[in-house]
Amino acid sequence: MRPPAMAHRLLHLGMLRCASLLVPSRQRAEWWREWKGELWHVQRACAPRGAATQEGERKVAAFCRGAFQDALCMRQTGRQSELPFAEMGGTARQCMLIVAALLAASYAGSLLLPGVRAERSLWPRKVNPNLVLIEQAGSNGSRPTISLRQLRGWEGRRQKYFDGFAFYQVTQQNVDVETRSNRPHGKARWGVARASTNFFTLLGTPVAFGGQLAKPDDGMLAVILSERVWRREFGADQNVAGLRVRLGSRVARVAGVASDASLALPGSVDAWLLDSNAENGPGGSGYVIAHLTAAGKVEMWASCVQITASAPDDADDDLLGISLGDWRPTQQSLYWFAILLAMLCLPAITSVSLGECSVNMQRTSWLKRINRWSFFGLKIAMVLPIIYFLSLDMAYGCTAIGCEQSVDIQLVSTFAMCLFGMRWVMKDHRQRCPVCLRRVAHPAQVGQASKTFLGWNGTEMMCMGGHTLLHVPSLPTSWFGTQRWMYLDASWSFLFAGPGTGIENDAVAGVL
Repeated sequence: MRPPAMAHRLLHLGMLRCASLLVPSRQRAEWWREWKGELWHVQRACAPRGAATQEGERKVAAFCRGAFQDALCMRQTGRQSELPFAEMGGTARQCMLIVAALLAASYAGSLLLPGVRAERSLWPRKVNPNLVLIEQAGSNGSRPTISLRQLRGWEGRRQKYFDGFAFYQVTQQNVDVETRSNRPHGKARWGVARASTNFFTLLGTPVAFGGQLAKPDDGMLAVILSERVWRREFGADQNVAGLRVRLGSRVARVAGVASDASLALPGSVDAWLLDSNAENGPGGSGYVIAHLTAAGKVEMWASCVQITASAPDDADDDLLGISLGDWRPTQQSLYWFAILLAMLCLPAITSVSLGECSVNMQRTSWLKRINRWSFFGLKIAMVLPIIYFLSLDMAYGCTAIGCEQSVDIQLVSTFAMCLFGMRWVMKDHRQRCPVCLRRVAHPAQVGQASKTFLGWNGTEMMCMGGHTLLHVPSLPTSWFGTQRWMYLDASWSFLFAGPGTGIENDAVAGVL
């Protein structure tokens, strides 16, 4: 062999030797033998009988450079196989672990975020359904219209349709809020309702976080915070009872929190000041809540009814009774409404068909079919609570957001997460092998788009367990309108043999 040819051969062998250093040590010897043998064939083909040419040497050098790419690929594959739980890649067990982790994280957020904990602790939010708001006809609740003189006249007479009245007046007052460390929290201006002491008893609305401090025994007035102010000013602190609040010139003690959703009353009230002398205070108009008797329930045939009352001067007052039986939806009702709406919209963004067909007569066993559909149902059963807890975290995690905005956030987030979450569930189920529930991989384009009606054109993916091939048409036709599974027989097993491929244990038992 001539010296130039010998030098080229040594150079090519040196390139292969350098590339072999990138190969994992346990595969290096076999890799070296394969590439050395291929180099001999390439040199014979490019330089027959030692007649080396410049073009031939360029092809041999390009072949040697390709050895580096192959070595790097083997090195990367070896690293991935050495990662913890690498054999779980694409399996049903891995999928369930990820979903379970998301469920645990979302549930932990609902337990740790103060706003979410407070929202759940304020349930139930319903008020007494036998209540009406009495106002002058034509006022539409925009302003207080019932005077104290009228209320005292009603209370002094025997009533047929009402057996209890509660009165409140709303005024704007400067408020100083103090923390438990007696340091000023800040000044604000609230809408304070001076209400009769039977106000919350008549409404039947529970006062949260009150405990034994609901009735202060130190002579201070009791103030009930609205949920909006409690979140904004006190950060949804559940130990708010007992704090002092200066309302104008008077000092009151916080006795609890009332849910805004249960008090959809006019007046834009931030706090309720319970005062036994509310009905004996300064004049002016206010709002009156009345409780219906059995006879009053019969007469209350609509949400609004006309009322004619006799005034103390024997004149007739035209009043309007508005039922308070309608309350805002709870978190559960909003959640299920958004879920139903998302299910109806799901066919617009993805195919809901799961009717795959096989090109041969092979069928999976009943046990594997049951496990497959059980896995599908388990994913849905875990995705739905994830959506519920995440929607609560997003809507009520920030205590500065008002109740109305939180309701909108929960509704929109639940709808969006359910829509795309169910889309993922459907797509994931369609791409899992019916035998081992492993996701198919390595998509390859087959056929030509110009020959769609003459031959098959689409994407082919394979189960790395060696069980099936999945054929997905790129353009559905009358003879190939949905994806098809092609089951592989035992003769294909040698191509997929190896740890973690599923050949050793292709049973679904133990996967879930």
